[in-house]
Formats: sequence, structure tokens, C-alpha cells
Amino acid sequence: MNVLVIGQNGREHALAVSYAKSKSVKKVIMTPGNGLTDFNSPKIKNYSTVAMMDFEAIIKVCKIEGIDLVDVGQDDIIAAGYVDKFERIGITAFGPTQKASQLEWDKKWARNFMVKYSLPIPKFKAFSSQKEAIDYVNKQADRLLFVKATGLAFGKGVIKATNKAEAIFAIEQMKNFGKSGGIFLIEEGLIGEEFSLFALCDGKNYQIISWAQDHKTIYDKDKGPNTGGVGSVAPAGVVTKKILKEVDRNILFPLMKGMQKEGRPYKGILYLGGMISKSGVKVIEFNARWGDPEAEVILPSIKTDYLKIAQSILSGKLRTLKIKIDNKVRVSVAGCSKGYPGDYSKVKDKEIIGLNKAMKLPGITVFGSSIERKGERFFVNGGRVFYIVGEGKNILDARKKAYRAMNLISIEGNNLHYRTDIGFRDVERMSSLRKQGSNYCIDSGSSSHR
Repeated sequence: MNVLVIGQNGREHALAVSYAKSKSVKKVIMTPGNGLTDFNSPKIKNYSTVAMMDFEAIIKVCKIEGIDLVDVGQDDIIAAGYVDKFERIGITAFGPTQKASQLEWDKKWARNFMVKYSLPIPKFKAFSSQKEAIDYVNKQADRLLFVKATGLAFGKGVIKATNKAEAIFAIEQMKNFGKSGGIFLIEEGLIGEEFSLFALCDGKNYQIISWAQDHKTIYDKDKGPNTGGVGSVAPAGVVTKKILKEVDRNILFPLMKGMQKEGRPYKGILYLGGMISKSGVKVIEFNARWGDPEAEVILPSIKTDYLKIAQSILSGKLRTLKIKIDNKVRVSVAGCSKGYPGDYSKVKDKEIIGLNKAMKLPGITVFGSSIERKGERFFVNGGRVFYIVGEGKNILDARKKAYRAMNLISIEGNNLHYRTDIGFRDVERMSSLRKQGSNYCIDSGSSSHR
């Protein structure tokens, strides 16, 4: 089979590698891909001039390359209805339909759906008027709130506010998100630890495949502005068997039933952004695809043929497939342009030094994102440039490998930035358990099957 993966980030690079591992896959085409996706990868080929939003050009690529399956895994093209469009012209596409993916691209609709089907969520109120929202905030006591654009905003549409002044500032920022911020939510702030959990869904049945912990802010110890994610660890130690049962019973089961009742059965990858609070697990958000950078630490752990996984979902036969996950821990660290998520324009086109050395280290995988290649030299083409993934027997081992590799890399002019504390919560957990005399062990592998 010939597979097309639409996208250019680390997530899509990890997907392309997963498909390429299948003995049943002859070649993997990427539109547009990046400077690392086809580097030393004989099965992977880039169409670097074909933009993700140019549907007609992508159709031409499908015809030229004899594509049998298209993986639609980027939020904006899912929201644009690419799965529906491919199906209408007879090309098999893997991903949720436009209606099903409204869980991600319309946060107001998603919250109302969750209320209707009794999913556990924070209290919220939707607004389309800044004045009404500010009046609402002024009537509240100072408390933790989150102001959220309801449309897609590249992972940056959520602003934290600890008092009225910050909340009003956040409300005023919604206009900067254009149409995505035309309607926005004000949600109560919850205290707890966040996690990302991923389930495979075939419309009726689902399997929890794995879970991770993303690091959203640009600086260590969760300081600074939010980004699209600058590192992750999987499986995340915060997710216990008890938490998995709660997610299964209170969130995934009613969600899947509700989506069927609404006439929009969910097929594809479902991403739960959850928080473990004092009153239980709450839904922070749903996304309709793999996370980025979570995909980079979960996809390499899947031992089952990824093409078979996609086919079992498309055929509604997920229940019959036993999915195997390895027992390794993985840590990803994003190499970013200095200035990201703000202005990093001065870093664009700077040379990246040391990637080739890092890629040769044992236990290391490098996924490209905003990166260009000229021969065997690499150059910056955006904010999140590449991801270093270290794998090991535990969090300490994986983390050590990841940072050893990152220390070999630089961007011309001292323009590389990365967090130095990815996975710090699991390190603290491991240290605490060792002091108590316990063996530190994280459950991994697929869980529930409905």
C-alpha cells in the first residue's frame, strides 16, 4: 500500500515513520513534510511545494503516487473537512469527519455536548461580547480563571488569569485570534495535574492506547507564555489504574455513546486533555488527532503494525485487534528558536549544528518540525524546530539520553532554546517513591476495550 501523510511537524514525521515500519507499506508520501522527514528514510518522500490547505494539489499527488490511504491528522485540515472530501471522491482517509471533529474546533459546542452527556468539566460561560464578559468578571471575586478562544488557535488560545485585571486583559486579547476568538469561554480555574490521554476509536468501540504529560510553557518550572508544547513524557506516572478506570467510566464511554446519538460517530484518534483535581478527573479539552509533542513519545512505543491499526478503525473492527506497547519510557525535548513563541524572525534561516551527531546516539530519535535541509546541512524555518526523543528503562534513563543529545546541538549565533526540566514531575515522583522504599513502575499498554 501507498500512504499519504498530510503535514510537516514532528507529529506527522512520527506518523510517517510509524507507517513506514509496516511491511505492507511500499512508500509514504508527505505533503509537504520537512527537511528531516525524508532524510535517510528510503520509504518516505516529500512533496515540499504542496501546501496542506491546497486540496486540489494534494489530489494530484494522490493520483501521481497511487495513494491507497490518506492520514488526516492536522487540526486545521480536519476542521476543513478533508476526511469528508476524500471520501466523496473515493479515496480512503483516516481521521474523524468534520462533524465528529467539532469536539476540537468549536469549544463552545464541545462544552455544551459535555454538559448534555454529563461529562465532568469545569464551570464555564460563553461570550461573544467583550463588554458583557468584562461586566461578568467585575461581578466575580478575584480567583483563578481561564479565558479560551473557542476556535483553533495553534495551541495558544488559552490565557490564564489569577485576578480580575488579568482576566480583563485576557478578554481583550481574544480579538487577536480573529474568528477563532469571536466567541470565547471564561472557565473556572482548576487546581491539579494535567495529562494527555489517547484513545483509538472506530465509531462504536475504543481502546486507550497510552498517556503522556505535555509541557506547555516556554520556560522551566512551567513559567512564561504558553506554546504548542515544548516537551513531553510517556507513559506519564500521574495516570494510575484508578485514573484510567475513572476516565473510561465517566468520560470515554459516555462520550462515544453521545457522539453516536448525535449522528456523528467518532472514528480516529481521540485526545483527552484531562486534569486530576481533588474532586476527580475533569475534561479540559478534546482534540481530534494525536498531540504534538505527545505523538513523538507514544507512536514509537507501538509495536503493532500501525497500518493494521488504521485499517481496523476504518473497518469498525478495532475490538478484534490486540495492540502491543513496549515497556520503555520516552522523553521528548523541543529545540526552539530563541524568541519563540514571540518574535523569532531573526533566527529564521540560521544553521543548526550537531543534528547528525545527535541522531547517531543510541536510544535517540530525532523528529523534524520547522526545519529545512540543503544537502546534509539543516536550517531553521520556524519556532519549534525539531524534537529530541530519548528512550530508556525509566524516566531518569530516558531524560539523560535526551539531554545528552540536545547538548550536542546548537543554532548559529547561540539561538537555540529548550527547557531543561522536561519530565520533572515524574522525576520527583520517582524520588519520592524511592524514599518510601517502593519500586517505581509505570503501567503502559492499551487499556479499555468497548
